[in-house]
Amino acid sequence: MPFACIFVPDFPVEALLRAEPELRGQSVAVLAGKPPLQKVFAVNESARRAGVELGMTKLQVEACSDLMLRARSLLQEETAHAALFDCAQSFSPRVEDTACDTIVLDVAGLEKLFGLLPEIARNLAQRACDLGLEANVAMASNPDVAVLAARGFSGVNVIVEGREAEQLANLPVEVLFADAADPNAKEEAAQLLETLRRWGIRNLRDMAELPTVALSERLGQRGLHLQQLARGAASRALVPAEPPLIFEETIELENPLVLLEPMAFLLHRLLEQLCARLSARALATQELQLELELEDGHSASEERGASVQARQCFHRTLRMPVPMLDAKIFLKLLQLDLQAHPPGAPITKFICGQNRFGRGRRRTGFSFLPRQSRKSSRSRSRGLQALSGKTKRARWNCWIRIVRRHFTCNDSRLNRTSQFLSMISQTAGKTTKACCTAEERRFSAA
Repeated sequence: MPFACIFVPDFPVEALLRAEPELRGQSVAVLAGKPPLQKVFAVNESARRAGVELGMTKLQVEACSDLMLRARSLLQEETAHAALFDCAQSFSPRVEDTACDTIVLDVAGLEKLFGLLPEIARNLAQRACDLGLEANVAMASNPDVAVLAARGFSGVNVIVEGREAEQLANLPVEVLFADAADPNAKEEAAQLLETLRRWGIRNLRDMAELPTVALSERLGQRGLHLQQLARGAASRALVPAEPPLIFEETIELENPLVLLEPMAFLLHRLLEQLCARLSARALATQELQLELELEDGHSASEERGASVQARQCFHRTLRMPVPMLDAKIFLKLLQLDLQAHPPGAPITKFICGQNRFGRGRRRTGFSFLPRQSRKSSRSRSRGLQALSGKTKRARWNCWIRIVRRHFTCNDSRLNRTSQFLSMISQTAGKTTKACCTAEERRFSAA
């Protein structure tokens, strides 16, 4: 059973570059902590080549030329992780939320839909790129091998079944401990890594060739599990996740905004990302919600009876008559709405999405977009245009074709169809009974 892993290197940096794509290609360092004790938390490859290392203070890295410094944003990381999950779920319903920067999905049976495994891997990488994330994608026969390959190799890779140990052999032993997140796990991983270095273990080939009994005596079950990973022989079940169907995009600003023109530029970027995520899941939205966080305690709310927490933000909700998926239309509607209802204070944060303020309630406002051919769309357009014909006979024939095309032959639909035909048959000069009987025979024959 094949599995795919999507891994985003330097995930905190990628989350910020997704909101500021103009910085891609430059040296970027992400700072964490409270001023003036900020330290480098993550860097991209360009900054790493320039000599910037994790743990350096802000004062040390400010001496580096052409280095862009940004504060860490947990909200933007959460949004980027949701976009990564949407990328995986656009291909498979069985998706595991392995880590904030890693997603594993079951791709068994998808060859008939998306092609061979290398083609699926390339499409996954392209979909992640369309959502604003540069990711590594790996295919393997079990989830752990796919994770190791995605974290160890750049680009798109396919690990052949039966050759896992051979293809993973040159990876550094550090990839076995890349999933350590909490401080205790990091400390334990650092101790094990130091022990392996003293033994002369540098890559997965050395780890796989260690004697099993001696390794078990010294490192216990943890050591045996690491060796199974290095050999590509570990096996486990995928744990699918089902997050709530909520789509939102966030941008945190270092300098507050007052004018509507730069605000529209940021809103357009948010709406494009939001529409890309909805399109990946074949969805459209009939409701759009905007939350603006205001500076220095300034507040504005559309409901006078709102709570104290709601008064710290400016909320606007747009409801469209039909489900839509057009970033330009959404932007124009938000611009007109903000011109009519200005926030009244400088803005420090944008949160735009669908069902943003209704996390615990029933999900509404979504509509599935059927993937129809252009031919069927043109035929439906011609049928609707024929309704404006001069004769009643032309209108009658058009209604018959539309009803026959869109209704199925079950009892409830047939009853509603008969009532519908009864109403419009009067305009065509036919009797209700003859009309309904003729159409029931056609449905029965179909």
